[in-house]
Amino acid sequence: MLGGLLGAALALAGCGEKPQQLGGGVKSDRPAHQGVGQSPYAQPGWQAGDANAWTQQLRARAQYGQNEYSRSTQP
Repeated sequence: MLGGLLGAALALAGCGEKPQQLGGGVKSDRPAHQGVGQSPYAQPGWQAGDANAWTQQLRARAQYGQNEYSRSTQP
């Protein structure tokens, strides 16, 4: 009997979960390459709205800046 009550309590506990949603943060429908215009954190020479330059910058950053194999020194 105790096992049945415990099982029923566990089954009902799953029904009380609240839906998980993101907070009311800032949402933007603009593509990433549109940028924020003139930002002090933007790469020098990059213009907002230039999708090709955005893609090239991401490739270069992934290859040279964040690739540990290319950054490590060989003896």
